[in-house]
Amino acid sequence: MASISSTTSFPFKIILGSSSPARREILADMGYEFIVMSADIDEKAIRKDKPDELVKALAEAKAEAIKLKLHDDCGPGSDQITLLITSDQVMVSKGVIRERPRSAEEAREFIKGYSDDRAFAVNFVLVSNLSTGATKGGWDIPEIKFKNIPDEFIDRVVNQGEMTCVAGGLKLTHPSVLPFIIKELVGTADSVRGLPRELTEKLIRESLEAKAA
Repeated sequence: MASISSTTSFPFKIILGSSSPARREILADMGYEFIVMSADIDEKAIRKDKPDELVKALAEAKAEAIKLKLHDDCGPGSDQITLLITSDQVMVSKGVIRERPRSAEEAREFIKGYSDDRAFAVNFVLVSNLSTGATKGGWDIPEIKFKNIPDEFIDRVVNQGEMTCVAGGLKLTHPSVLPFIIKELVGTADSVRGLPRELTEKLIRESLEAKAA
């Protein structure tokens, strides 16, 4: 199915509620024009035991925080339909939720735990139509199967710093990482990076078609 971006001349505005460079790149590659806003919420203050519930709660909290910043500029009565896209991701390894590591040692622990094992990238994407109040959300959960990860590799990526500042503690799709440690990816690379394209496209379409919540 052709994307909305390829079949329309943008009769709506998109706000991406994320500071993630990967999510910005994916949405741009999908052909959309958008502006970026950051929610600036305390994610550690929102806790859920189940990963699917946690990512949903965080994506919803980000949306609410950005709506407060916007006030009424994009609500009912505005000249153009505005869609707000928020999302969140955690990794799950050995049944334990792995968010962004708080230290180099925690990143090291996360990565060692993946060796010869598997993990799941649990994503939730929320698209809010600020003009109608309609919201559409959904999950995408790729599975990553890992090779043996040598200590030398772990030391190198942890020392680089920027390679571990993501949910799960490792930028899995980076060219210097993916070929060396991933045995199999059941799902898509864009989902591992934090914004599943197919799901996002579906939610954009549904949010434009849906009536007010």
